[in-house]
Amino acid sequence: MSYMRLLKLMYLADRGALLKHGRPITYDRYVSMDHGPVLSQTYNLMVAEESPDEPRSYWRQFISEPDRYEVKLLSTTAPTNELSPAQLAVLDHVFEEFGAMRRWQIVDFVHTLPEWEDPHGSSIPIALRDVLRGGGMEDEDAEAVEEALLAEDALSELVD
Repeated sequence: MSYMRLLKLMYLADRGALLKHGRPITYDRYVSMDHGPVLSQTYNLMVAEESPDEPRSYWRQFISEPDRYEVKLLSTTAPTNELSPAQLAVLDHVFEEFGAMRRWQIVDFVHTLPEWEDPHGSSIPIALRDVLRGGGMEDEDAEAVEEALLAEDALSELVD
């Protein structure tokens, strides 16, 4: 699969979970890039070249390095035990709705999302509130979701 297509599907799944449940799947940062919004750290994992001197990353155990802009699943037994039934349902829904789109079709689609802004060759952070409002959430509800996620983040810092 085109790694660009995979990145867009993952963004749409994360966005869908955020809008439906008030919680993303990945907790990654969102950024606008020329070909649409992406999950920033996921993008970095996907395109990074690994050093032969270092152990394989968790990502590379399951997803190949891009070869001519294509990646492939390296194992059919990728674990899903960290995902909730609600997250799996969002993933299934996103793949059902967008999975048949070709690379440039999905790029064209994500360019229509209200939170995407053309970065003109760079990248621009996308605020959670912009994703929530772009998905139709009222300002007050978007603010409440954003505050809850910030509180979770602060709590996880204390626990770690």
